[in-house]
Amino acid sequence: MILQHKGSPIYYSDQGKGTAIILLHGFLENSSMWKRIAPELAKKHRVICIDLLGHGDTACIGYIHTMDMMADAVQTVLNHLKIRRYYVIGHSMGGYVSLVLAERLPDNIKGLILLNSTAKTDSPERIYLRNRAIEVVKHNYEGMVKMSIANLFRPENTKKFSKDIDWLKEEALRTSLQGYIAAQEGMKVRQDLEVLFHFSPYKKMIIYGKNDPVLDPKTLIQQTLNTEVKLVELAGGHMSFIENESETLHEIMHFIE
Repeated sequence: MILQHKGSPIYYSDQGKGTAIILLHGFLENSSMWKRIAPELAKKHRVICIDLLGHGDTACIGYIHTMDMMADAVQTVLNHLKIRRYYVIGHSMGGYVSLVLAERLPDNIKGLILLNSTAKTDSPERIYLRNRAIEVVKHNYEGMVKMSIANLFRPENTKKFSKDIDWLKEEALRTSLQGYIAAQEGMKVRQDLEVLFHFSPYKKMIIYGKNDPVLDPKTLIQQTLNTEVKLVELAGGHMSFIENESETLHEIMHFIE
């Protein structure tokens, strides 16, 4: 379904009935990433998947898409659907957007799950890598995107999930060059929201890969010290919804039910 936000289309899907669960995809992904998880959750719940700005069938609205701007677009969908209370689950960049929603509207959140994501801001090294990626992608978009997707998996898993990787590459290439750069610029300037782990009224969980090439598990553990955040470590890399599909779905269902 398509909804207008600031004169541009936002795509979302809405399936099932019951407690609302909002699923937000990561960078270079779109709502199709939830194609196996969403139907299972929709058997007992109402599941809304949203294409974030510049991804999938949602248009770009600028040359920088901050996490706040992406959260604005999500709120447009939720307001349209008259959904006030919900669980929110965000993969990677979608986790950053989920945190913004949770900071803005803590009373609306029933539970927050970060999937291969973090509440910390980018390190100087990560900002450097984003800047370098932006320059490279201007000259070799397809090559850079395909390499980025493959590098998100645990090396031992690339052959095992080769078909999934090929599919992810195709979906990633639906993101325009403008969408790519706007999201990278937005992630560079996101705020640190680690405080939410310490002072927030809703349930919280982080699911992460022990061999994640993007996120250091040690920093996730440090973020959640002396908090009630549940940490779930899985054996794969940054793509737990594929590398550890059954375990990820089990943990999400257990958290919600």
